[in-house]
Amino acid sequence: MDKVITGALLRKMVVSGSNYLEENKEYVNSLNVFPVPDGDTGTNMSLTMQSSVKELNMCTNNNMETICDAISKGALKGARGNSGVILSQILKGITTYFNNLKEIKTIDFAYALIEGANVAYKAVTKPKEGTILTVIKAMANGAVKIAKKESEMQEFLKQVIDIGEEALAMTPELLPVLKKAGVVDAGGRGLLIILNGFLKIVSGDESELKLLAETDKISGNLVINATNAEVVNYNDLSDIEFAYCTEFFIININKKTTVADIDKLRETLMDLGDSVICIGDLNLIKVHVHTNQPGIALTHALKLGELNGVKIENMLEQFRALKVQNEPEELKKIGVVSICAGEGLATLFKDLNVDYVIEGGQTMNPSAEDIAHACDQVFAENVFVLPNNKNIILAAELANDLSKRNIHVLPTTSIPQGISAAISIDPELSIEDNKVNVEQIIKGVISGSVTYAVRTTTIDGFKLKEGDIIGLGEKKIVTKGQNISKVTEDTIEKLMTDDISTISLFYGNDVNPVDAGALVDKLKEKYPDIEIDCNEGGQPLYYYLISLE
Repeated sequence: MDKVITGALLRKMVVSGSNYLEENKEYVNSLNVFPVPDGDTGTNMSLTMQSSVKELNMCTNNNMETICDAISKGALKGARGNSGVILSQILKGITTYFNNLKEIKTIDFAYALIEGANVAYKAVTKPKEGTILTVIKAMANGAVKIAKKESEMQEFLKQVIDIGEEALAMTPELLPVLKKAGVVDAGGRGLLIILNGFLKIVSGDESELKLLAETDKISGNLVINATNAEVVNYNDLSDIEFAYCTEFFIININKKTTVADIDKLRETLMDLGDSVICIGDLNLIKVHVHTNQPGIALTHALKLGELNGVKIENMLEQFRALKVQNEPEELKKIGVVSICAGEGLATLFKDLNVDYVIEGGQTMNPSAEDIAHACDQVFAENVFVLPNNKNIILAAELANDLSKRNIHVLPTTSIPQGISAAISIDPELSIEDNKVNVEQIIKGVISGSVTYAVRTTTIDGFKLKEGDIIGLGEKKIVTKGQNISKVTEDTIEKLMTDDISTISLFYGNDVNPVDAGALVDKLKEKYPDIEIDCNEGGQPLYYYLISLE
């Protein structure tokens, strides 16, 4: 077995780790502490890894520096959710250490883990033990001792993973909330699954090496919507790595051509560019590739048969035309990007003069790159980002490294806070004054929500069964029941204070508007002196989002 890791082997390890995590992401999701249907640690970590693989797809050589840059850059772009951001920082530290090496020995891997742990800890304002941070630190601390005795990479990784498993098993003792829920830390489990994917490769098991193209699922179902203009997704000219969009069909296939030849053409095209599609059979093949060498792509295709319907478009020129058409003469001072799930909520934010809304689907937090691209489409020098979810804040902060705009993240952790923030942003005020105002205003917003339990467990003093309707405050479960309206009413009662003058409800796509209207009538009888407002949010998974102000 291998004693050293080359650039080519590291590429395989990352692909294997990514695919192994993708296969096990639902298991990781199931470890989320709160038994709510949008637990997404495994999904976020998997998409972060897939983004690294996407960058590796575009590497035309196995030079260690090239491979490491791709892994780090891809993880940064794809980082989403707290777990994905922390994973991206672990990979950043590890690859930074690897970057100047020609080959990696066990002692190199050990010191790289230490650097990965250090970078990850620095990325979190208030590091919390009992999390993925604890697991990476334990492995890093033990790895050096192991490496001094063990030069064989397979045995080294096995022992490092064993230390990680011991640290993971202790996470419930460090975080009482994990112990109450009867689970270990989801992020730590995800990290160990990735390392087990690495171990498979150094052990000679390449079962997790699927077609790299299969991992190109980064966009998910995220949609970026414009308020007053058609969406145009473009970046600086420097961001367009491959200039020519090349499309054609291969017809009258040569008799000697085999399915293996089609696969070989696909691999060749992947070396020439990105956005590769090479599909079909021995009767007809469709090809699409973004490349700087369209002539070479055509030459390779001619080996399989005749060309038909050839179309080559200059994307640089298309970009220039779009930029002239869409870029205003002068950027405004302040713009706003908001993140939410649900058509009704997206419309509400647009009505509040938010420039762009990133709309996420189920368990789909936007990545740092998604947020950066949205901000780039706002024609403003400074862009405020409303994450509206505590699990998106870190990714939003990373987006500043990827965007041409000055991004300022406002720490909204719920939709009600985001709505209050959008209302309070004043383009006539300075950036700092707006930050101070928003942070003060969102402190006065009490947020709640109503959803359902996805597993049977005991948490926050409640014995929950799968399918129970549960009401949540900002940090814990406050009530449970079997009737959506009754649980919503009880949740409001639990969150109510003497200072509340307004109750706002946003009902999801699983709530009948008639039922929502009946609930409002009941609340008006119960709270005659409080203004009560109800709107269609259209959000998935959550029956109601609640705002008390």
